[in-house]
Amino acid sequence: MDDEKEPEEKKLLCRLKNDTGEVVGDLMDLPASCTVEQLGLICNALLKQEEAVPYLFYINDAEITQNLQKTLEIVNADFSTENVIDIVYQQQAVFKVRPVTRCTASMPGHAEAVISVSFSPDGKHLASGSGDMTVRFWDVDTQTPYYTCKGHKNWVLCISWSPDSAKLASACKDGRIIIWNPLTGTQVGKTMIGHKQWITSLSWEPYHKNPECRLLASSSKDGDIRVWDTILCTTLLTISGHTKCVTVVKWGGSGLIYSASQDRTVKVWRAKDGVLCRTLEGHAHWVNTLALSTDYILKIGAFDPVKDSNKDTFRSDKKKSQEFALKRFYEVIEPHGERLVSGSDDFTLFLWDPEKGKKPLARLTGHQQLVNDVKFSPDGRMIASVSFDKSIKLWDAKTGKFLGTLRGHVQAVYMVAFSADSRLMVSGSADSTLKLWNLRTRKLEIDLPGHADEVYAVDWSTDGLKVASGGKDKVLRLWQH
Repeated sequence: MDDEKEPEEKKLLCRLKNDTGEVVGDLMDLPASCTVEQLGLICNALLKQEEAVPYLFYINDAEITQNLQKTLEIVNADFSTENVIDIVYQQQAVFKVRPVTRCTASMPGHAEAVISVSFSPDGKHLASGSGDMTVRFWDVDTQTPYYTCKGHKNWVLCISWSPDSAKLASACKDGRIIIWNPLTGTQVGKTMIGHKQWITSLSWEPYHKNPECRLLASSSKDGDIRVWDTILCTTLLTISGHTKCVTVVKWGGSGLIYSASQDRTVKVWRAKDGVLCRTLEGHAHWVNTLALSTDYILKIGAFDPVKDSNKDTFRSDKKKSQEFALKRFYEVIEPHGERLVSGSDDFTLFLWDPEKGKKPLARLTGHQQLVNDVKFSPDGRMIASVSFDKSIKLWDAKTGKFLGTLRGHVQAVYMVAFSADSRLMVSGSADSTLKLWNLRTRKLEIDLPGHADEVYAVDWSTDGLKVASGGKDKVLRLWQH
């Protein structure tokens, strides 16, 4: 007779797992009404956290937003009480970035289009490079320019901060590289000459490899990659092997340099001697863009956005700061190693495990036109790609699975930048607007008009407080909450 009675509350057999599939604790009987808050308490208790850490929870890739029952209905999972339900937990960023909602400064000064904007790793400085042959440093607090750096004789095509925020490298259409001191606006050492054609990208040796931040890699239309000693201002290595223009170079965290080229390949080189490790093939057209799952962590060096925002804690002890940077790098690569994604004129992206093999893990298709930019979220869990097809597409960084399309721009999208907590993203487009997207809801949060022409460059500061953008209208704009 008892069998006919409806149980008061359905119990579900559950177990908690982390991203890499490790089970935490024992099997648990949880009520179907168990909420996210309750799961958070259970997770913190099982992991013996001293202070409560915020977590996200998933069943079959669907985020639990209310309770277990609602999520199981969404994923159509078998509801029988015998089945074990795996609940995957992911730690959220400790600090929360607020959405930028308005333009707080419009900073004219450049005489030509702004091609690149970049905040320093410690968030204290902002630099821009322009077609007017200058690099400018801006005061992010007073929102005024404080140095205009002249030295290039042609368009400044790319800029890159050293991971200790102490130097900025800029490169131009004449193939020259100059190192600048952001505190004085003066050139450090002599102009570095070697490339025969214009330079397409710059990438510094990671902080955890050498806190002196001395070595810099450059890629050029001349088909070569060069590794420079920025103190002696000389070429240490010339790496040849691509047969056409090298479009991007990335100095990875595990001793490898990655390069993409118009010869349709991505090549993996050993950083210490330039030996070719492997060639990654698959694209049917030029490879325009590369991103590493470690890009964000390598960019910020030993800077800690939570603790260091108001003080220079990490510069005093190089050994300690190097250990901190190394530990944090290992935390990021622990689940799946250093992942690489490439985007091409063939409208596709490939996801690679470049340390291990030549075969792509996934081919990411869906864009209707060439891919302009691709980025991993700072937590390494999501990939965003943008295209001339006006769309932004989101992908799972582990599997390459398509997650959704963000639509709203009415012309080509050039670039995206994630907030440091991976919850928000801003995009810049030929339609002269920036758009702010909420990655939890995958919806447009706010439109940010203001530029008078195409937006070429956008960057989000590491402390999460500001977004900078620049483009064809020659104006730099700062956006804040």
